[in-house]
Amino acid sequence: MTSSSSSLSLIFFCFMFRLISISDAIVPPNETFHYVNNGDLFFGNEYLIYDSEYAPTYRVLPPYIFPFRLCFYNTTPNAYTLALRMGRYRGATVMPWVWEANRGKPVRENATLSLGSDGNLVLADADGRIAWQTNTPNIGVVGFAILSDGNVVLRDSKGNFVWQSFDHPTDTLLIGQSLRIGGPYKLVSRESVTNNVNGAYSLVIEPKRLALYYKNDMRYWSPSFSELNRRNVMLANVTFKIAETDYVETYFHELEFGLVNARPRFAHTAYLVLGRIQYNSSLSYLRLGIDGNIRVYTYRRNVRTQAWTLLYTLFDKTENVDGGLIFEDECQQPNRCGNFGLCEDSQCVGCPTPNGVFAWSKDCDTKPPGCKPGGFTYYQLKGVDHFTVKYTAGNHFASRSDCESKCSKDCGCLGYFYHTDNSRCWIAHELKTLTRVGNSTHLAYIKTPVR
Repeated sequence: MTSSSSSLSLIFFCFMFRLISISDAIVPPNETFHYVNNGDLFFGNEYLIYDSEYAPTYRVLPPYIFPFRLCFYNTTPNAYTLALRMGRYRGATVMPWVWEANRGKPVRENATLSLGSDGNLVLADADGRIAWQTNTPNIGVVGFAILSDGNVVLRDSKGNFVWQSFDHPTDTLLIGQSLRIGGPYKLVSRESVTNNVNGAYSLVIEPKRLALYYKNDMRYWSPSFSELNRRNVMLANVTFKIAETDYVETYFHELEFGLVNARPRFAHTAYLVLGRIQYNSSLSYLRLGIDGNIRVYTYRRNVRTQAWTLLYTLFDKTENVDGGLIFEDECQQPNRCGNFGLCEDSQCVGCPTPNGVFAWSKDCDTKPPGCKPGGFTYYQLKGVDHFTVKYTAGNHFASRSDCESKCSKDCGCLGYFYHTDNSRCWIAHELKTLTRVGNSTHLAYIKTPVR
């Protein structure tokens, strides 16, 4: 037998031995479980002492490590989500849901959560339909745990994570949790307090940026890093962390951006600071909210009421008086002024119409322009931008007539935005919040039906 064939045989033997070892690994009986969603319900109402986010009814499950508890909860009757709650019972303190297994796929009364000897964690409805699972049967899982950082894990005999909830975020990042290229790459907002399905907003990591999107393709925020302007430099990961400053007992939350280059041995780190605190609290979370805003909350262990503190809000009318913190005007949020409205200094200040700008109200909206040629026209607004203009390039070197022609030929286009100083054009399929910018070269043209 040649040396090469001997090496191949050895490699094959080692591979088969590893497969057999993994297949032989089973979850010990004392680590398996089968929980049924039935029994007494707790109530989380914002006016009660014991409270959970979204004011649901809920059932707690045995898996627990301070301050994390696995629960079934619902905000509509008989439509339960399996979720991880953070916090403990305190007066007037809301306990948030920081991870959800089955958003958009609710289960009913008598649904089950089970970990069998094969190592697959399964959420099944009362009729046996599988609503969610980890897809980990017979690959070496020997146990389940909730870790002190809020990571829900399935581990093998060596303690390695075969599966972890940190790789499957919903709308929340906990301390140490990351978004990364080639892995969990986005957070998605919740639709509403009562409707637990994916909402309109997403926070997405891309090779050249971290960005907030409305309905997947309308970018309305992205931080700027000069390093990413270099051709070969890309973003690899973004991690929510807490770091110590040079000052005594002062800490800050940050998003840490890991940058990589095509060249070997290149690595660089950039940061966004998300609020300073006077104590080291790793019990914090970053949330992409129902409204598309980013907020950071931190937990104070030794207070009797209001244990959660809102530490940072991205879209906030607060002035940037704390050096290093990034804030955006609330007008940059797509839905700040509802379906349609003019915004200035974080306030909705007007309702544009073909006959002028009137006082804004929640009823402010445009009329459907229709698709029939000659059935619509445009009215102009000066010194106005769409929420996508600040963080997208638009079409370069376009004439205004070309921009209008493109919108007119697109039945879904509701208006266009044009900068006369640099000949840029943006087509808008949703209008939402328009920002008054005080620059008369920034023009908006809103489609309106011909009477």
